[in-house]
Amino acid sequence: MASFDYESYITDIPDYPEPGVVFKDITPLFADAEAMRRTVKDIADHFRDAGVTKVVGPEARGFMIGVPVALELGAGFIPARKPGKLPRETYAVSYELEYGTDTLEIHRDAIQPGDRVLIVDDLIATGGTAAATGKLVQDVSGVLVGYACILELTFLEPRKALAAAGDQELYSLVKVQ
Repeated sequence: MASFDYESYITDIPDYPEPGVVFKDITPLFADAEAMRRTVKDIADHFRDAGVTKVVGPEARGFMIGVPVALELGAGFIPARKPGKLPRETYAVSYELEYGTDTLEIHRDAIQPGDRVLIVDDLIATGGTAAATGKLVQDVSGVLVGYACILELTFLEPRKALAAAGDQELYSLVKVQ
C-alpha cells in the first residue's frame, strides 16, 4: 500500500488556544471520507494481529478515532471519561498535568481480566493521558498491547512517559518535531 499524506489534512492554527502555541487541527482529516477511512485502516492494520479485544479512547477525540478502529478490529470500545460522566461504578486513575492533576474513569465491568487492549487517541503530546489510561487498563488486569495516535508531538517526548509505564509500542501516523 502506498504511503498516505496525512500531513496535508492537518492545518496549523497559530496562537491557539494562546499566543505562542501552534494548534494542529485534524478536523479536515475527519471531514474527508477517504482520509478518515485510511486513518482507521492504517491504525487497525498495524495492530490487526495483536488479538485486540477492546479499544479504549480517552475523552473526547479518542472517541472519534477509537470507535471506528474498534469496529475495524472487531473489538469492543471503552470510553475513558472525566469524573462523573459515567453512570455506573467506575475505576479511576489520576495523573499529573503541567499545572495540576486530572482523572479518567472507565466502568468497572468494561475490561475483563485478559482482555487485550489498544489505547487510541487523536494526539499524544506529553504522554501523560496515554500513560494514565494504560495504567488504568493494567490495574484492572487488562493486557495493554499498545498505543496508537494520529499525531505524536515528539518534541514533548511522550515516549519517555509511556516507557515509564511499560514497554508497549506507540504507533503514530504523523510525528511532529
